[in-house]
Amino acid sequence: MRAASVGAMEFRIDSSELTDAVAWAARVLPARSPVPVLGGLLLEAGDGRLRVSGLDYEASARIEVEAETVREGRALVLGRRLLDICKVLPKGPVACGIEGARLSVRGGDARFGLSLLPLDDYPAQPGLPAFRGVVDAAAFAAAVGQVAVAAGRDDSLPVLTGVRLALDGTTMTLAATDRYRYAVRTLEWKPEDGADAVSEGAGGADVVVPARRLTEIARSLGSAGPVRLALDGGSIGFESEGTRTTTRLLDGRLPRHDKLFALGEHAVAVTGRAPLVEAVKRVAVVAEGDSPVQLAFGADTVHLQAGYEDDIASQRLAADLQGAETMTVAFNPGYLLDALGSFDTDSVRFHLLGPGQRALITDRADGVHQHLLMSVKPLV
Repeated sequence: MRAASVGAMEFRIDSSELTDAVAWAARVLPARSPVPVLGGLLLEAGDGRLRVSGLDYEASARIEVEAETVREGRALVLGRRLLDICKVLPKGPVACGIEGARLSVRGGDARFGLSLLPLDDYPAQPGLPAFRGVVDAAAFAAAVGQVAVAAGRDDSLPVLTGVRLALDGTTMTLAATDRYRYAVRTLEWKPEDGADAVSEGAGGADVVVPARRLTEIARSLGSAGPVRLALDGGSIGFESEGTRTTTRLLDGRLPRHDKLFALGEHAVAVTGRAPLVEAVKRVAVVAEGDSPVQLAFGADTVHLQAGYEDDIASQRLAADLQGAETMTVAFNPGYLLDALGSFDTDSVRFHLLGPGQRALITDRADGVHQHLLMSVKPLV
């Protein structure tokens, strides 16, 4: 029978630190897999450190934390079962060690035993691609969250389920679209000296990352400070102090947004974001199916309306319209709320061409964050 572990591993660690490390690595584990060992987490103890690693065929995650090493060694156990155990451990020190064919986890008066999985069957962790530069984790996480809401959910069109990540000099552009809306966000990053090009354009890159994976990564790195970004033609990786994660890229390219976002002559309406969110939620309770919410902008107000015939709702808010005397547009309420929720400013700007045409929502004049929606036929 193949060995399930190397060495009689034993280490001690605080329960909260173990839980955080296991949770961070377990997020890449597949929900179901025909290969049982891919549901495992690899624990490696040595030199006063505990390394926890997880992977599937699309992504990998590894984290290192301080731990008192009693005996060096390795063990592979079911990751989600270990995480469930960690969540119910008493607060305080935890002792973990291999006892026969099990990993023993002891905290306070509680004791658990987990069967070991065969290490010989476990794939090697993928290496990081070449480092490209550094980005602030908090700014990156915020930007990913702002664009990922527009990514598609239809797996029959894989590229539309991704987020475009483009690098050009010191500017990083993130973008996503499901063909009905298109979100774009730019932020600053610091390229690594001498970084090679991934695609055409010296020092540039233009790839598509699975939106769900990128969102998980961004959230997990949100407070990590500077994060190193690694990238090649097939995968992307992120490394911060003690953590490392990779995910495969999607094939294909997203449609370019440049011409879509160039509106030409248009009207601009400015209104408070939070009051508009509440008003859309309020009037949308009578909107059934694909029924839209209509926004009728005037010189100093916007009149919201939803519903047909006897079931209708309306509300009026303060607004400022420039470039037209009046302008009426209508949107899918879910899409509109997703767009408004991706901004964090007090007010938003609607760049409007007219009924049934595309409309661009921005947070300010410089267009750092832009969200394009297709307006639909206004209510009769």
